[in-house]
Amino acid sequence: MIVREAGPQDATAMAAILNEIIAIGGTTAHQRPMSDAEVQLHYIDGEETITCVLAEAEGAVIGWQAVGWWRGECHIGSFVKPGTQARGVGVQMFAKTCDLARAAGVSVIHASIRADNRPGLAYYAKLGFVDISVDASFALNDGRVVGRIERQFNLI
Repeated sequence: MIVREAGPQDATAMAAILNEIIAIGGTTAHQRPMSDAEVQLHYIDGEETITCVLAEAEGAVIGWQAVGWWRGECHIGSFVKPGTQARGVGVQMFAKTCDLARAAGVSVIHASIRADNRPGLAYYAKLGFVDISVDASFALNDGRVVGRIERQFNLI
């Protein structure tokens, strides 16, 4: 597996992974598919983007992770192709993300995780993120209340 910085040429593969995860449901707060252009703007080279890395195996993108400004804080998003989770992809991407975030002057990374996203909660706990707040009333667009847990990771 190769972990490298993402570029505009990766937007299509990244959008495909994100949209597959959205279609399955349950592990992301994103509720509508994103176009390649939206993924590029929000995660690869937009003004709010700090870092964006991806993982490739056998020439195919199998995951990506971005850190960017959201609500005045550096927030992380991690997306691994369904069927390839829990194989170390996220851990390897996070190592590269931390290096790039530190180089950009980031000292704290925040994660907002749906409270019903057990795999996501386990992943961020494994990395060392700690709970800082809970929003039990967080609801999806369809009105379902799923809650949200805010966590942070100190890079220093």
